[in-house]
Amino acid sequence: MQDGIISSYTMNEQFTTLTDIAGLGIRLSPTQIGQFETYARELIDWNKRINLTSITEQSLIYKFHFLDSLTACMAIPNVAKMHVSVCDVGSGAGFPGLPLKIAFPTIRLTLVDSISKRTDFLKQIVNILGLDEVTVVTDRSESIGQSDSFRERFDVVVSRAVAKTRILLEYTLPLCSMNGKTILLKKGDMIGEMSEASVAVSELGGKNMRIVDIPTEILDGDRKLIVVDKFTDTPAKYPRRIGIPAKRPL
Repeated sequence: MQDGIISSYTMNEQFTTLTDIAGLGIRLSPTQIGQFETYARELIDWNKRINLTSITEQSLIYKFHFLDSLTACMAIPNVAKMHVSVCDVGSGAGFPGLPLKIAFPTIRLTLVDSISKRTDFLKQIVNILGLDEVTVVTDRSESIGQSDSFRERFDVVVSRAVAKTRILLEYTLPLCSMNGKTILLKKGDMIGEMSEASVAVSELGGKNMRIVDIPTEILDGDRKLIVVDKFTDTPAKYPRRIGIPAKRPL
C-alpha cells in the first residue's frame, strides 16, 4: 500500500466508496481531483464522435476505468516516491497509464496505441490536463518492441488490452528494462492463462510470474494483476513481426 490516504471529503461518489480509494493508499490533491473530473468529461464528449469506450456513465467511468487503472499501483511499491518510467501498451483511451500519471505525477509515461483517432484523443487530453513527461506514440507494439528508442527502456510496462497473457507478454516484456516488470490488468480465473504463458515468460526473459488479487473491498469483479519480472535480455527475434504474436502465440 502506498503512503497516506485520500481525504474524506472527496471522491466518495465518483469512486463509489471511500474504502475503494483508501485501500490503495492514494492521496489526491484538489488539482488531481479536478484532472479526473476533466478527464471524465472529455472522454464522454469525445466518445460521441469516436468509439473510445462502451462505458459512458460518469460514475462507472470512475469505477471501471479510473479505479481499475489505479489498482496497478499495488504492484509498484513506493511509486509515489519514484521517477519511474512507465509504458502503457494498447492504451486506448488512456487506461491504465493516464490515471496512474494523474495520481502519481512523477511517473514518466509513454502511451502506445496503433489507432490514430485514439492517440489524437490522448494527445488532446494530455494537453488539457497539463501533464508533463508524457509521450504519445501511434504504432504497433511489435514495431516499438524492435525500436532502439523503446526496447528495454522502461521500468514498468502495463497493459489492460484484451488479449491472452502469453500474447501480451510478447508485446510488453521486450520493452522492460533489466529488473523491470510487466503488469497486466486482468479479471476472472487466470490459472489456465498463466499455465499457457509459462513458456512465453522464460523465452522472453521473464521470471517470477505471479498474481496480485485486488480485494473486493477495493473493486469487485474478481480483478487481478499478473506481474512478471524482467530477468534477462529478451532475444532479438522478439517481438515477432506484426500480427504473428496473436496468430502464433508462444
